[in-house]
Amino acid sequence: MDTLFAPRPSLEVDTRRDDYQQLKSKIHQGLLDRLDLDRLAYVKREEAEPEIRDLIGTMLTREAETTPLSFSERDAITTDVLHELFGLGPLEALLGDPSISDILVNKHDQVYVERNGLIELTKVVFKDDRHLLRIIERIVSAVGRRIDESSPMVDARLADGSRVNAVIPPIALDGPCVSIRRFRTDRLGAQDLVGRDSLTQPMLDFLQAAVATRLNIIVSGGTGSGKTTMLNVLSSFISDRERVVTIEDAAELALRQRHVVRLETRPANIEGKGAIKQRDLLVNALRMRPDRIILGEIRGEEAVDMLQSMNTGHDGGLTTIHANTTRDALARLDTMVAMASLNLPERAIRQQVASAVHLIVQVSRLSDGRRLVTGITEVTGMEGDVLTTQDIFIFEKAGIGEDGRVRGRFRATGIRPKCAEKILTAGRQLPAEMFEHMKNVA
Repeated sequence: MDTLFAPRPSLEVDTRRDDYQQLKSKIHQGLLDRLDLDRLAYVKREEAEPEIRDLIGTMLTREAETTPLSFSERDAITTDVLHELFGLGPLEALLGDPSISDILVNKHDQVYVERNGLIELTKVVFKDDRHLLRIIERIVSAVGRRIDESSPMVDARLADGSRVNAVIPPIALDGPCVSIRRFRTDRLGAQDLVGRDSLTQPMLDFLQAAVATRLNIIVSGGTGSGKTTMLNVLSSFISDRERVVTIEDAAELALRQRHVVRLETRPANIEGKGAIKQRDLLVNALRMRPDRIILGEIRGEEAVDMLQSMNTGHDGGLTTIHANTTRDALARLDTMVAMASLNLPERAIRQQVASAVHLIVQVSRLSDGRRLVTGITEVTGMEGDVLTTQDIFIFEKAGIGEDGRVRGRFRATGIRPKCAEKILTAGRQLPAEMFEHMKNVA
């Protein structure tokens, strides 16, 4: 006799099957018809869930008279329906997995995740585009945003701080899609990075001394390379006695200091008004008596204000920038300052950069998924119209092993940085052998 769910050798339930999705939708809709949704909105989940579980069980028992269900199938449907009722549907299972750093929904039946720097396809599916769109609307409405044909793109944030970007038709040709960037609940500390061979102890000691000496540092890297993690680590070296102001598009930083003021940009409202950009917040932050200004990421014209603040007594600034190399980072700074339309000569812009930026920390994600500090570079000044730099530490690739792991080593270039004198003047001694240290990476 044919049943709705054919027996399978594994206890894992295939939630991608159409018949599973249809039964789940039937139970969910039946539940909505019997519940007082207005009252449910004011009841805590832990209070309502036992009663609702019993109700779902009764409905499944009735369905089982014609379509036998195993215990694992009943549990799967019960869990999925509760997620639909109280959470974000199929996304809840992924959001509950701490090993996942990114959730990428390309289509309603194509959901990828990133684990340990590598992307993999999951078995998670939505019933259809309308189902996915309902979940998107639930996410954006919770933070006072909207998404529809007139405004088909939106940025939002989940309750746990995860950053969400959603795009719907007509600009998303294959249906609604969602990208969720998750942040670790157990933030990586400085020694965690050393333990993971993301950098060496001498590199970390040098960066700690640089932050304590109030050098201006830019963390450069591509998407998902670990820029925010590195910025969090650098910020942990700031003294508790300093007043820190952070400026971000989406709050990602987790500073451990007590004296912190956090600012976040705001998008335009439905009428296209009321937007507050990073540049507005940066100008305002200068009036807040900050000891340090941390800009989550330089994206545009705010670059000129950041450089000017670094050059006018607000030293010790930290920020990140999207760039594949340190040279690219400096070139992007040129471009973003030009976006401010101040008509500054190219040489004047580069002089601002040369006097403001002391160090660039380049981070990269390797082909095996690991994230490393691939270079620490000092900006030394200008020769003619060209910015001059020198590498202090680098990561040298030596190939890829049979296991797919990138082989290489961290190496000091043997150059003693010019900023070493400033660090020494600040009362921190850097041993000469620090710049001769070498470590192989397995």
